[in-house]
Amino acid sequence: MQKKLNDYGIRVHEHPQEIPATDWDALLAMQDCPGPFMRHAYLLAMHDSLSAVPASGWTPRFFTLWNKESLVAACPLYLKTHSYGEYVFDWAWANAYNQHGLDYYPKALIAVPFTPVPGSRLLANSDQHRDMLLQAVVSWCEAEKLSSLHMLFGSANDIATSERAGLLQRQTVQFHWQNLGWADFDAFLASMNQEKRKKIRQERRKVQEAGVVFRHAQGTTISNADWDFFYQCYERTYLEHGNAPYLTPDFFRHMRIDMAQNWLLFIAEREGRPMACSLIGLHDADGSGPVVAYGRYWGALERVDCLHFEACYYQPIQWCIANGVKRFEGGAQGEHKMARALLPVSTQSAHWLADQRFSKAVEEFLTREARGVDNYLEHLDERNPFKRSA
Repeated sequence: MQKKLNDYGIRVHEHPQEIPATDWDALLAMQDCPGPFMRHAYLLAMHDSLSAVPASGWTPRFFTLWNKESLVAACPLYLKTHSYGEYVFDWAWANAYNQHGLDYYPKALIAVPFTPVPGSRLLANSDQHRDMLLQAVVSWCEAEKLSSLHMLFGSANDIATSERAGLLQRQTVQFHWQNLGWADFDAFLASMNQEKRKKIRQERRKVQEAGVVFRHAQGTTISNADWDFFYQCYERTYLEHGNAPYLTPDFFRHMRIDMAQNWLLFIAEREGRPMACSLIGLHDADGSGPVVAYGRYWGALERVDCLHFEACYYQPIQWCIANGVKRFEGGAQGEHKMARALLPVSTQSAHWLADQRFSKAVEEFLTREARGVDNYLEHLDERNPFKRSA
């Protein structure tokens, strides 16, 4: 679908392949918070691998804004028939609609499927074009008679745009590690209070005494066998919780072929056999090396006490220190991450609801929730694992 706005044109795409990858990625590189998970190849892999498609409840309706033949703004949008794979929870809102005899689904979602990583969502070469893009999306949602629009884990520019458009704001909490320039892992531990330092050493010792050793592979050095083993572990994690995995094996085949440089794999071995692994995403801003690492997936075929902490936190942090990576993001939820030096940060989402009665009720709920989140962050600050300055 294409709609003209003076010299501008809005297009709605049913497949990301309809958008030139070079144009999309050039816009992404201009943003305040670019990252690998908004790259065209990543979003295309979600679709082509049958991971995020209509059959799984994700119907693509990507938006682009064109000035004549130049792409000036774009965003991924999905029609959702459920709220799985989002990590900003609105089940209570859906239940309220249902109790009043109204349909909450389908709804519109500006987000990266199954990927709770903060970053730019409204790609644009100016604030004006970002505003135009969001206004066009809201107008389309109204015309389609959708219940709501949700933009998840947006950047500062995205949130400012959504505020100008009158969208409701929601705050959630994640846990991220910041590199303060430690020389090595021991220096990092030395900066923590005695209780937490002792705990980490005990946890690492348990894994070592169980005979587990780690190796890592990055980019094209991750072999096909390594990727196959990773998926075996990844699938096991979901099946143990009674669910099928969100992502298909073909998605990771696309990652191996199209985005190998954005992945780091830690593999735990015992007696020469691989038995667990964790997959870390990497963002390289300018080609000089990774500056951000993202904890994404993990799994184990054998039980070892504290193995999860070693694979998902200590090995990646140790690697980040050795390679000068500035930040390690631990993913959604997980207050236990604080004891491993991942500190709380606020993440943002924005919401538009067509029904003004529900919009007002949600606005009041979000005001109360925001006060609760602020109190929660203050409470967490009291549990900071680092030494207090005198």
